[in-house]
Amino acid sequence: MSKSRPNHLAGFGSVVWLLVVGLPLYVMLVATFQSRPDYAANGPLAFPEHFTLDNYIKDLNSGFAQYFLNTVVVTVCVVGIVVLLVPPLAYTIVRSRGRATTTVFRLFLLGLAIPSQAVIVPMFFVISEAGLYDHLIGVILPTAAFAMPVCALILTGVMRDITPDLYEAMTMDGASSRRVFFQLVLPLSRSGLATIVVFSALQAWNGFLFPLVLTQSAETKVITLGLYEFQTEHGVDTPGLLAAVVLSMLPILIVYLFARRALVQGLMGVGGK
Repeated sequence: MSKSRPNHLAGFGSVVWLLVVGLPLYVMLVATFQSRPDYAANGPLAFPEHFTLDNYIKDLNSGFAQYFLNTVVVTVCVVGIVVLLVPPLAYTIVRSRGRATTTVFRLFLLGLAIPSQAVIVPMFFVISEAGLYDHLIGVILPTAAFAMPVCALILTGVMRDITPDLYEAMTMDGASSRRVFFQLVLPLSRSGLATIVVFSALQAWNGFLFPLVLTQSAETKVITLGLYEFQTEHGVDTPGLLAAVVLSMLPILIVYLFARRALVQGLMGVGGK
């Protein structure tokens, strides 16, 4: 019985990759537990001599909590709009055989080829004329609109993997389209739903361009804009900034950890199998 030889090259590559990924995380985390003078004196790689939570407390007391809440509102609303509209749209596209539906779907997917930077100026005028400038709803609607084409493409691929025999069996039992959608399609599309939830949440949580152009007051700022508060004309509060980065990444990291398996399956297009 032959013994398998250890793959030293793969082990070395794993260590290098661990250093590449782990070193920035280490630098970020240890900086958040140091005071600004200690960080400047000891450097980014030094382990904290005196742990402190002042950076996190200062961030939460300096308005960052409001930015955090605004980002949560935008993210929840964007995810809600996507989950409410995309599944019925994908179901209609999969089950309809009409040329009109196919044409509409192709036009809808043109959104994949149009970057948000190309339409930000007309978007600004539309939002302003609608009276939504400097309101969170003015950020929510375009963010959801630009997330929907990708989400529709993902969920359509997942629903197409559902065996046609299942549709026919429920139809022969007298099930209506509504019943087929809720009792068959949605349960078998859980991985696809998880994928579009995570994707749309990431788009909303990390959004920068729309909040930058479509808002201006402190009451409507989101996290990505709030990070600018740590840069002044005299320098950058690096420990405070990194503490804000840690606070901003925790919620979306938790969402990813719970939905990572379904996310991978949905992106591979095997959610319905």
